[in-house]
Amino acid sequence: MPSCTLFDTAIGRCGIAWTDDGVAAVALPEPSDEAMIDYLTGFGAAEGPVDALAADAIDRITGLLDGRAVDLRPIPLVLDVSEFDASVYTVCSDIPRGATLTYGDIARRLGHPGAAQAVGGALGRNPVPIIVPCHRVLGAGSEVGGFSAPGGANTKQRILGIEGVPGFDEPTLF
Repeated sequence: MPSCTLFDTAIGRCGIAWTDDGVAAVALPEPSDEAMIDYLTGFGAAEGPVDALAADAIDRITGLLDGRAVDLRPIPLVLDVSEFDASVYTVCSDIPRGATLTYGDIARRLGHPGAAQAVGGALGRNPVPIIVPCHRVLGAGSEVGGFSAPGGANTKQRILGIEGVPGFDEPTLF
């Protein structure tokens, strides 16, 4: 049975669900701890003690959100997703910190140049945001695009700013 726990980061309280084999879900800040636990228990998880796998993942996630150059690719994942979604997550995971791609870029890299909307759908279902850095994917013309995590586009922009993506680290008037 998967375990889950909550932890503090620079963007607020987050959560993680994991098994002995890898991370199954990440929860970005919700309005309440209860909402995050409800989300994580939807993956079959129950609150439990943090093991070495979870501790490493939490350390890497908090490091990235603290602005450190941290590689999240070594975190093992256990995802129950379609083959298409998995291929999108693989391409997305190779986007380096401080860089972005568009939904169309990912579709083209997958050999499906007309599938930008399908790529967006796959990223909207991403159960492990931050680890699979869907925040690094923008719409055409550098539009922020959607972000299914709580806080939506504002959360996405904040994380991009932490990572030093040009144009996202400066305060705006609005």
